[in-house]
Amino acid sequence: MNKTKWTVRDMAHIALVAAIYVVLTVTPPLNAISYGAYQFRLSEMLNFLAFYNRKYLIAVTIGCMISNFIGFGVIDVFVGGGSTLLFVALGVYFFKKYQTEYLFNGIINKAFFYFSIFFSLSMFTIALELYFLASTPFLATWFTTAVGEFASLIVGSLVIDRLAQRIDFTR
Repeated sequence: MNKTKWTVRDMAHIALVAAIYVVLTVTPPLNAISYGAYQFRLSEMLNFLAFYNRKYLIAVTIGCMISNFIGFGVIDVFVGGGSTLLFVALGVYFFKKYQTEYLFNGIINKAFFYFSIFFSLSMFTIALELYFLASTPFLATWFTTAVGEFASLIVGSLVIDRLAQRIDFTR
């Protein structure tokens, strides 16, 4: 069995990305739009790093879990963190093959665009959590969290794609 061996450098990258995720989620004024039925988490742009190296899947999951613990509590660590781990991994698996293709005259990475739609639809998990814990209406919450997620991911896809042209995230 081939096991992944992470170096100290890899662990530092994981810690750094997780910390950036937390800062972009919990720091005022961003924390006001990062939780609840209306979410726009700028930190979600970091999900795209998992397309370059799977260590970043662990990084965004840890960052999400820490942010969710700070903002909503232990249950959100498991629901939100588990959802991030599962759906980012599935999204990378399903859409990585499109990563070298672009849409809209080269504006947006095709894999990132498809992932943005897929991950936005996965917000039903957060809507279910909010339905049971905060008595929010399920369909309306799913819609608002999905729209906010899609908007933050589209912005993030543009940022991360441009950064990846200058920074080697594969290492």
